[in-house]
Amino acid sequence: MAQLRELFLCFLVSITVAAGGGGFFEKETGEEARREADRVRSLPGQPPVKFRHYSGYVNLRHNDQKALFYWFFEAEDNVSQKPLVLWLNGGPGCSSIAYGAAQELGPFLVRRNGSRLILNKYSWNKAANILFLEAPVGVGFSYTNNSKDLRKLGDRVTAEDSHAFLINWFKRFPSFKSHPFYLAGESYAGHYVPQLAELIHDRNKAATKDSYINLKGFMIGNAVINDETDLLGIVDYAWSHAIISDQLYHKVKECAVMQTEADASASNCAAHFKGFMDAYSGIDIYSIYTPVCLTSSQTSRKLVFGPRRLAIYDLWHSLPSGYDPCTEAYAEKYFNREDVQRDLHANVTKLSYPYTTCSRVIQRWNDAPDTILPIIRKLMNAGLRIWIYSGDTDGRVPVTSTRYSINKMGLKTKKEWRAWFHKSQVAGWVETYEGGLTLATVRGAGHQVPVIAPQQSLSLFSHFLSGNALPDLPF
Repeated sequence: MAQLRELFLCFLVSITVAAGGGGFFEKETGEEARREADRVRSLPGQPPVKFRHYSGYVNLRHNDQKALFYWFFEAEDNVSQKPLVLWLNGGPGCSSIAYGAAQELGPFLVRRNGSRLILNKYSWNKAANILFLEAPVGVGFSYTNNSKDLRKLGDRVTAEDSHAFLINWFKRFPSFKSHPFYLAGESYAGHYVPQLAELIHDRNKAATKDSYINLKGFMIGNAVINDETDLLGIVDYAWSHAIISDQLYHKVKECAVMQTEADASASNCAAHFKGFMDAYSGIDIYSIYTPVCLTSSQTSRKLVFGPRRLAIYDLWHSLPSGYDPCTEAYAEKYFNREDVQRDLHANVTKLSYPYTTCSRVIQRWNDAPDTILPIIRKLMNAGLRIWIYSGDTDGRVPVTSTRYSINKMGLKTKKEWRAWFHKSQVAGWVETYEGGLTLATVRGAGHQVPVIAPQQSLSLFSHFLSGNALPDLPF
């Protein structure tokens, strides 16, 4: 029956186009055919599942040559009753599919040196329909046929392109348009997610039925949100976790608060910052208590944003980048396989460069504001649900940075700092504020919280979606 249905759809599309088309009938059947063409029947090494998943490209605008790649997983059950969540990884320039989907919270996790997938028992599609997007162009499989686009990238373009993607994605998947819609992400998605949420909120004011997006809130983890406090928190975290000496701490702290590059140069700050980063050379700054991968290089020159004070010296990109040992290399190997790309409907233009977890073709980032705090405050006032969470063993965007940033907002506390539980164990700590903001930590988790604490992260996510408070007693 499925084959007959696909043949019938193709027949409908072909006769409509042949007749000149251009009407409602062509649009609807065309999008339905595209959706069915995006259906992933199976992947190499994939275990059998009952839920449907789709992947492919969405063109952004008629007047440009951009296409963004997505991977969408329906919820394990009660699809029509569960919300839709868009997940974004950061970088900027890192893949939400290679990280979020394949290493963290997706239904399939890459294992065995890229040769197989295993089921994630704590996948977030247990609680929601999950959409992973590779944005902007130049990330993962997303591409542009105009190389000039790669030199114009930044926060603004990323938000605009992601919004255009969503408008067109909902045309392909109209049944999800009425679902409550949330954004989630980690790291530099502390920029991506609030900026996209603000754009959706502003555009919704004058939206038509076709362009309205049912946004309800967002959740960001270990998020870059305010340069000044991000840097101070990084330094304090390293000292409080015995990674740097008292002497180096005081020197780096002094450099961190300097107002001008001239003062920093005169105080030998470049040498002090280098010493700070050397202190992390043997461990994983993203998860300070877990082993590093010893089968591949422990450092890589990723396009990963650091605080501006460190970026002055062009040193930040040299930090170690381990994440969970070796799975990053497994994901890269898996998504470079031709059979995987074929079954995912990916790399249809045969890109001139290999698939990488973080882009090697994006060499310039044109705009990035110092702070996202005004956007967060604006969207709180608009009534959106906003949760910020932090794995407390991350040295890259540590919990100290996040607490300093939220303290800078001067919010009134609704319910003070307290432990929250997953089953019988303390899962972390949480504080709630007037206006709808929640700050939660996840005990023992690093930068990629679902990697180290999958059960706790799913619990956190489920409570965010429901709007219920995290449990403050064992259960």
